[in-house]
Amino acid sequence: MQRILVIDDEHDVGDGIKRVLDSAGFSVRVVDNATDAMLELKRLAADVVITDIIMPKVNGVEAIECIVREFPMVRIIAISGGGNFDVTGYQPAAITTTAYLAAAKRAGAHSLLTKPFESRELIAAVNQVIGAGGD
Repeated sequence: MQRILVIDDEHDVGDGIKRVLDSAGFSVRVVDNATDAMLELKRLAADVVITDIIMPKVNGVEAIECIVREFPMVRIIAISGGGNFDVTGYQPAAITTTAYLAAAKRAGAHSLLTKPFESRELIAAVNQVIGAGGD
């Protein structure tokens, strides 16, 4: 059984991801911050980490960098819904969701999902990164 660790500071999001992936046959643990995630990875390995990008204290990009450095075999899926989605909400200093996810990709994420996403998209992303584990 593939082990998945979810990092999301929004309890409802983490819980929803857990329910979907549990029902798909994965073993899922959820933590609400990157610091606890690193401790949890040291305690019990994971095959896949799904991390939000916009979180207090240690953000998802920093978490990805740490995971890549300390646990290079772990596959990473970055998720984000933060930032501006369209030009009507544009603020010159704001960073878009696309920019957050691009930063996550540069940091080492293997797959990206924009919130909100469908259950089937989440399961497909997990299966894709597990299947691509050798690259």
